[in-house]
Amino acid sequence: MRARMTVLSFAAFMIGLSTAHGRDLEGPDINTLIGGKTVRLNTPLGIQLPLKYRSNGVVAGDLTGFSMASMFAPKEEGRWWVDGKRLCQKWPSWYQGRTFCFTLKSTGPNKLSWVRNDGAKGTAVILD
Repeated sequence: MRARMTVLSFAAFMIGLSTAHGRDLEGPDINTLIGGKTVRLNTPLGIQLPLKYRSNGVVAGDLTGFSMASMFAPKEEGRWWVDGKRLCQKWPSWYQGRTFCFTLKSTGPNKLSWVRNDGAKGTAVILD
């Protein structure tokens, strides 16, 4: 009987893991996953942009290591917040100061896929 309960517990655990991946994330999930963390955003342009989402709502980006950094402010701090099921952010000069919001989906441990409200898509990895 005990072996059967262990197998059932393991099966329930595995089902829980599989349902956590591939699901849309919502406010509390988003805050827990990225608040205080660095996220490497894989962009459609092929750039892996590290963004630091501080718990106080500040997001910091640094493009100094990229050749295209001369086209933008190489470092910038903006604001991030959660609006229902979306992660929103606004930079002072990046993206002409426009606000963008993203829907996020968990695709594995510390891995996300994202869709921006203008249709851009990509993936991300949560580093720490």
